[in-house]
Amino acid sequence: MNIKQIAKDTAKTLQSYLTYQAVKTVIAQLSETNPPLSLWLHRFSVKDKIQDGEAYIEDLSRESPDLALRIMTVREHLAEEVTEYLPEMVSAGITQANMEHRRKHLERITQLDISNPSSGSQQQQSSDPSSDNL
Repeated sequence: MNIKQIAKDTAKTLQSYLTYQAVKTVIAQLSETNPPLSLWLHRFSVKDKIQDGEAYIEDLSRESPDLALRIMTVREHLAEEVTEYLPEMVSAGITQANMEHRRKHLERITQLDISNPSSGSQQQQSSDPSSDNL
């Protein structure tokens, strides 16, 4: 397990997600102040793959440098706000989710078949050679 590579991949994914959130924020802002530009950005964002935030910003910079700068500014602001809480929230969220998954797993493996409670005792008697003598 390469922890540094996992951290690098996680950071890249988070950057792309924050880019996506910044685009949503800017589109919402523009829908109030400049609806045609909001529509253009929405269409651009739909046709261009936003999964890679850096490639998206690069493509947008060629089409509309002002919008790209605005999205980068919003993304940077989001990153500053979010990263303060992120480590604790991720750890707590994973711990809580894991406990819930383990609880459900334990319930599944310990659940008895209550729909036919006598089927287990009948099988045991028929497979037990001493039950023939009764």
